[in-house]
Amino acid sequence: MLKKNDKIFLAGHRGLVGSAIGRRLADSGYENIITRDRKDLDLLDQNKVRDFFATEKPDAVFIAAAKVGGILANNTFRSDFLYENLVIQNNLIWSSHQNDVETLVFLGSSCIYPKLCPQPMREEFLLGGPLEFTNRPYALAKIAGLELINTLVLQYGRRYFSAMPTNLYGPGDNFHAENSHVLPALIRKFHEAKQEGRSETIIWGTGKPKREFLFSEDCADAVVYLAENLSEDFYQEQMKTDEKYFHINVGSGQELSIRELAELISDVVGYKGDIVSDPSKPDGTPRKLLDSSKLFNLGWKPNTELRAGIAAAYQDFMSNGL
Repeated sequence: MLKKNDKIFLAGHRGLVGSAIGRRLADSGYENIITRDRKDLDLLDQNKVRDFFATEKPDAVFIAAAKVGGILANNTFRSDFLYENLVIQNNLIWSSHQNDVETLVFLGSSCIYPKLCPQPMREEFLLGGPLEFTNRPYALAKIAGLELINTLVLQYGRRYFSAMPTNLYGPGDNFHAENSHVLPALIRKFHEAKQEGRSETIIWGTGKPKREFLFSEDCADAVVYLAENLSEDFYQEQMKTDEKYFHINVGSGQELSIRELAELISDVVGYKGDIVSDPSKPDGTPRKLLDSSKLFNLGWKPNTELRAGIAAAYQDFMSNGL
């Protein structure tokens, strides 16, 4: 378990969840946190990552580094998403193992679950059916990272685990009009429509798919909480299961349709025009609601209501994302 005097390497510290984890650790009194910018440590370079670990010898590692994007980016740059994520996570996880890192947290994604997965999605539903096509390469990379963690637990007795967050949003998000996830993309879309005085705004797909969202600061709180509190009992209980999975869902437990999300964001932004769906565009997975009961039963619950979180994300966009 994570200790206050641990030397912690936070990979991906400038990203949405990585920056939130950094703030959470600092606020909790962890003072020995090390980070590296891409220019100082290329996580795609196996030799440089290996040398970094051999020199720094961290006690704990949080892997929030990844190549990420929305439905368009995932479907367009399929090879890049598969290759780069495999290389980044393999370099970090294997170097952690080789250098006897005590605590390691790998951040995955809810897209690891099948496209038509039973709802809500429990951890044991992994590999239960075909993945959603548009983000299959990214999902396969994350599944590979998760399984590498599993094998290190089973083969070497490591006490590593993977956290599988639902759709995240918050300060420091990517608000790019085409390459971002749905919530920040809609914030930009409705803000620009408001600024330009448009009478209508088009959103991708039918608007019917349902999604779950979690504020990035809440996700960081959950991840650090798990690193501090996950006991030997968790590993022993998972050893008794057929699947022997060591990943934990991290969600809010609430979902809404993309149409409802668009209406909520337009209201927060103050856009008064009509919202028009474009069914010629892909919808993606019909539903993606995580069963986070395992996490909740360990004593953690989210703190941020969706409207308040969207308002905070919009304020961040106005300050930093334009």
